[in-house]
Amino acid sequence: MTQRRPPRVVMPGPVEWLRDNLFSSPLNALLTVLALFLVYWIVVPFFQWAIVDAAWSGTTREACLARENGACWPFIIQRIDQFIYGFYDLAQRWRVDLTLAGLAAGLMWLTLPGLPAKRGVGAVMLTAFPVVAFVLLVGGVGLERVPTERWGGLIITLVVAVVGIVASLPLGILLALGRRSELPVVKGLSVAFIEFWRGVPLITVLFMAANMLPLFMGVSVNKLLAALIAVALFSSAYMAEVIRGGLQAIPKGQYEAAAAMGLGYWQSMIFIILPQALRLSLPNIVGNFIGLLKDTSLVSIIGFFDLLGIAQAGTADAAWATPNTALTGYAFVGAVYWAMCFSMSRYSKHLEGVLASGEKR
Repeated sequence: MTQRRPPRVVMPGPVEWLRDNLFSSPLNALLTVLALFLVYWIVVPFFQWAIVDAAWSGTTREACLARENGACWPFIIQRIDQFIYGFYDLAQRWRVDLTLAGLAAGLMWLTLPGLPAKRGVGAVMLTAFPVVAFVLLVGGVGLERVPTERWGGLIITLVVAVVGIVASLPLGILLALGRRSELPVVKGLSVAFIEFWRGVPLITVLFMAANMLPLFMGVSVNKLLAALIAVALFSSAYMAEVIRGGLQAIPKGQYEAAAAMGLGYWQSMIFIILPQALRLSLPNIVGNFIGLLKDTSLVSIIGFFDLLGIAQAGTADAAWATPNTALTGYAFVGAVYWAMCFSMSRYSKHLEGVLASGEKR
């Protein structure tokens, strides 16, 4: 018996792809032309302003005034230290560099495929690294203390975002399980917690945590610590609803199969239900993380100069008063936020493909 060969898949050429995807009908052709015109209308002037007509060298605003139709990149170059460190003590900035290098190395190890011992590295990043980072950034154990009021720029943005992301996921899982619990007290407390935090704007939560709470309690509270706790609790409430949606999407047969195998509640949740729910909820989970990263700019309401706050403070400096200084600062901050958010979304897409590969087989 001769074995039949599978049919060969012929990949469409560029012309066929354009015809099938962009010009398949008169309406699609019209929309394609309009989209191309819109891209040309936006991208070309921006490229002209940011690259061609921009000032690239100089140490004062006169260099930017000479190129009045372009971006003022000397402003970013001269203040790049503030964008990264804020007002962190100059002699102690090596501690920030070491912390950021450790965070970058850990994330790269966990995200790049093919590297060994990912579970061990993940355990270190969740247990030992936060302690080391806290000691490096705050001080102690022989290191000079640097008050959090001197922190700013990218370091504040990353600290608030990372703490909120790491803390909100496990808290959100527990709250989602509590909301679906059959115990009335546990369910009631979970529902009350989730609805309370989801019903209050984050800017109000930050203001209350940093300013009103110490006033009511009569004790002094570190503003950054209060902001971190508030962001973690606020984000966990939204994360709980995302996880709950994933749990509701799991077929009832999965619960019955776990019970038939003799697994208890926590065993079935940890080994069967939650892995499937987290995979289904992954796009929304990452969407929450991206929203949290962008919401870190709200810490300016309690007096911290995050990445955006540093840009706003710099543009108010009369020494750099030019027509394009503010636009350049906002463009730079927007590019940094876009790079971080885009990286998270692309890795999420890659992770979805990896987790779904088992089902395709």
